[in-house]
Amino acid sequence: MNFAPLLSPASALVLSPLLFGVVNRTKAVFSGRQGQPVLQLYFDLWKLLQKGSVYSRTTTWVFRAGPIIGLAAALASSGLMPLGGVPATVGFPGDLVLFAYLLGLMRFVTVLAALDTGSSFEGMGASREVTFSVLAEPALLLALAALARQTGSLSLTGLLHVGVPAGPIWALAVAALAVVLLAENARIPVDDPNTHLELTMIHEVMVLDHGGPDFAFILYAAGLKLWVLAALLAGLLVPVRSGQLWLDAGAALAGILVVGVGVGVVESSMARLRLLRVPQLLVGAAALAAVALFLTLR
Repeated sequence: MNFAPLLSPASALVLSPLLFGVVNRTKAVFSGRQGQPVLQLYFDLWKLLQKGSVYSRTTTWVFRAGPIIGLAAALASSGLMPLGGVPATVGFPGDLVLFAYLLGLMRFVTVLAALDTGSSFEGMGASREVTFSVLAEPALLLALAALARQTGSLSLTGLLHVGVPAGPIWALAVAALAVVLLAENARIPVDDPNTHLELTMIHEVMVLDHGGPDFAFILYAAGLKLWVLAALLAGLLVPVRSGQLWLDAGAALAGILVVGVGVGVVESSMARLRLLRVPQLLVGAAALAAVALFLTLR
């Protein structure tokens, strides 16, 4: 029996919380602190799963379904993402479009759950989240389209297996996807996951009313989302395709961890952008991806 297609989602399920630990430890090193343990998110998830959930009487089934559907979408996206040269569990022509839609579904149910609370504060965060996502999604789709055009494959597995040669198209697509990774995962310079300032919160404000297992599902889904986007970026940055399963998987895992370190370096070396500057960043990423797609049409 061939277990290779199961390696990608299995690694995402087991190691995705570790990626947050790598980011936080990198930030701690840059700031001269000891920082929290690398495995801290595992402990947090276990603690949250042992707690109960409290629901407001103003919420409906939408609020309870949001974390579950979001986690299911994240799990499905991990099944579509290959691990470098290791094929994905599910791969078919056009699966890159489904991948983008699954990320959109995660955001959609989170926004619905936030609006279901009836809180104007969470509604503010939801409106900001939707506004920025409208600008981030074109960058993701255009970058994927450019890579698909360059490789001649409409599948994520085929796209990363063929590989994109280093050049202007590759550089533009990687830059656009790097910005998308930061925006989709609410990282600096788009958002600060550790902020507690009411007027600047975006993603975190939408999940303030969640607790217990529901909040554990949200954190785990966030880890999976960061993992799959880091795997996509690592597949382009570390094009090891030797045909040997463990060598390809090891190179891809190392690339994912390097992406995590890169996220920590970015968050340690720059401040969060003003809200009015974030759309400019996302439009710039979409422009880079559009130029990459235009170059493939020459």
